[in-house]
Amino acid sequence: MSDAPRPGAAPFTERTPRVVAARHLTRRSGRERVGRFLAEGAQAVREALSWAAAGRGRVHELFVTSVAADRNPELVRAAVDAGVPVSAVTEKAAAGLSETVSPQGLVAVCDLLDVPLSLTGARLVAVLHGVADPGNAGTVARVADAAGADAVIFAGDTVDPHNGKCVRASTGSVFHLPISRSRNADEVFAACRAAGLRLVAADGYAEEDLVTADLRGDLAQPTAWVFGSEAHGLPDDVVATLDTSLKVPIYGGAESLNLATAAAVCLYASARAQRSGPSHPPSAGQH
Repeated sequence: MSDAPRPGAAPFTERTPRVVAARHLTRRSGRERVGRFLAEGAQAVREALSWAAAGRGRVHELFVTSVAADRNPELVRAAVDAGVPVSAVTEKAAAGLSETVSPQGLVAVCDLLDVPLSLTGARLVAVLHGVADPGNAGTVARVADAAGADAVIFAGDTVDPHNGKCVRASTGSVFHLPISRSRNADEVFAACRAAGLRLVAADGYAEEDLVTADLRGDLAQPTAWVFGSEAHGLPDDVVATLDTSLKVPIYGGAESLNLATAAAVCLYASARAQRSGPSHPPSAGQH
């Protein structure tokens, strides 16, 4: 069906087969088995529809409660106009598709986002290595998008970018820039080097800091920033394989910065340095 739910039609319940099938997408194994994931909330659905309209993937279905439909008529209309099946669901069914405490009642079923790793022409890339927290990962994707990065790569044993909390924390940014995944971090690092990117570890224990590297002009080079988990950072053996490591200087009494804040400082420092001179071409991922 490609129209909005018929007036008077009974909404799908949590036992309706299509809702049951969609609920399997809240688990990584379910997502990878069918190649789809859930994008919840008005902002994520809006970005998903734009992403599909640009030919970058497909939105297979939109589940919506009556309350959410009344609040977001333009999104329901956009889905209908795009030929996306729109299915009315009960509040309980919507809650079963949500990974939030307060479900928004809008859930889109989308193709997986990740694309084959391609870094041709890239000048700024964020690599997440061993980041387990989906909120942190999604926020770094949002920061990378805002800083004009060309790609975000989930390397090694890192959270799934299609995790509901990750998608939500990105506020739609996962639909804006290329997302790649690889369990083999060494292959990711090799691909970055092959593309001419300098691999820089964001490491709170590094001997050199961001400001010194910036003054020397290092940050104007094509760069892949590598970020580790907030709890443990990057393993020493990983840092040893990268081209250099830099820390964000702490001028006050704070013990450290959280992952997303450190990523914002690092990515924006590179973005500013790369854009400050007329000799640097626009980023390959600019939009």
